[in-house]
Amino acid sequence: MEKLVALCKRRGFIYPGSEIYGGLANTWDYGPYGVLLKKNIKEQWWKTFVQERDDMVGLDAAILMNPKTWEASGHVTNFSDPLMDCKNCKERVRGDKLIEEKFGIEAVAGKSLKEIGNLIEKHKIPCPKCGKCNFTEARSFNLMFETHQGVIKEDSALVYLRPETAQGIFVNFKNIIDTTRVKVPFGIAQIGKAFRNEITPGNFTFRTREFEQMEIEFFIKPGTEKEWFEHWCEQAFKWFTDLGISKDKLRFRAHEKDELSHYSTMTKDIEFKFPFGKAGKKGEKTDDMWGELTGIAYRGNFDLSQHIKFSGQKLEYRDSQTNEVYIPHVIEPSFGADRAVLAFLINAYVEENLGEEGERTVMKFHPKIAPIKIAIFPLSKQLGEKAKEIYDTLKKDFMCEYDDSGSIGKRYRRQDEIGTPFCVTVDFETEGDQSVTIRNRDSMEQDRIPVAELREWFWKKI
Repeated sequence: MEKLVALCKRRGFIYPGSEIYGGLANTWDYGPYGVLLKKNIKEQWWKTFVQERDDMVGLDAAILMNPKTWEASGHVTNFSDPLMDCKNCKERVRGDKLIEEKFGIEAVAGKSLKEIGNLIEKHKIPCPKCGKCNFTEARSFNLMFETHQGVIKEDSALVYLRPETAQGIFVNFKNIIDTTRVKVPFGIAQIGKAFRNEITPGNFTFRTREFEQMEIEFFIKPGTEKEWFEHWCEQAFKWFTDLGISKDKLRFRAHEKDELSHYSTMTKDIEFKFPFGKAGKKGEKTDDMWGELTGIAYRGNFDLSQHIKFSGQKLEYRDSQTNEVYIPHVIEPSFGADRAVLAFLINAYVEENLGEEGERTVMKFHPKIAPIKIAIFPLSKQLGEKAKEIYDTLKKDFMCEYDDSGSIGKRYRRQDEIGTPFCVTVDFETEGDQSVTIRNRDSMEQDRIPVAELREWFWKKI
């Protein structure tokens, strides 16, 4: 992770937030290549789950919502973590995370605040900062960020930064039924920011207070939940592997009964093997930690029922063929966009020994998500006019980069660390044969391709 974090800073993927002012704990800014990587991941998600399906529509709901939304959803009363303070060094910690890191997530599932405190005391789990086991009692800490809407704070209304994107979908259920031709089963997809005042964020961008979700609420007829639940588990897993995540770095983890949310009877997480050096499942020591990338949950009709109760609106569905009226049930596949970016970064990072040529670090991104698809090099600056001409043509269809600085070898290494799949070199033979050399990032093999065929050649490869 240290090498990857260093590469992310050096190559402009991810920077510490507000760095010139000493930073702000656990905030991160996506640099020029990071923002392209994240954009490509979100676009591939949208293409797969919205554009290429006939049963999905999109939405972009407001971040600030009527506070009654969060009363109805249960976030005002139930959205909390067990907060504890170390009496010795004043470090603030999440009690459930201390237990999870020592014994695995199953050990903390369903535990009350008192039980969490007792477990920590019984096993003398130390403070991660000072190593002492001397904590205050666990207390409930609501994770929602509060703000005020209005000119004068004293007279303004209390509102929240949304802790999830799902409720924006549920409150627009009737609007979408009324304004589109969707029929159950159908889904509503949304990509957007959410905010949680996490007690102990960390592990680079794995857990942050500001994050982006790629979320679907898929509305189904009651009684069809098992087949749709399995469908979405398969589709979510396939999305990661189709974009190059190694299957041996992914796994499903079904939630235990006492771990399930109160509205859910089936939930599975897709977890990725992060190299964070924490305890693994059931407490075994490992150099890796399985962490959630995506959660697939069967939510029943809890959310729509709650909004019916609190709003007084009819959020029902009428089947136009049978005239049957019912409240649809929901399968929710929820993807973390920032965690997906981190997983793709980790999965792509490779160090290779090239023998006499030394070593190289290369980011082996799938071409569909690589920030830069093609780099164009003139072998000499006097060949720049022809190279620029090729660059100007290709950049209309592909994200390209022009580079004439340093030796060809150094330019290759720079593009390897960015993860660029193909480098095009314009050399002194190009004028004569109207061809260029294309170097493949992964194999480092080179092909001679006519300039006139470049666009078609790259379309097939990318």
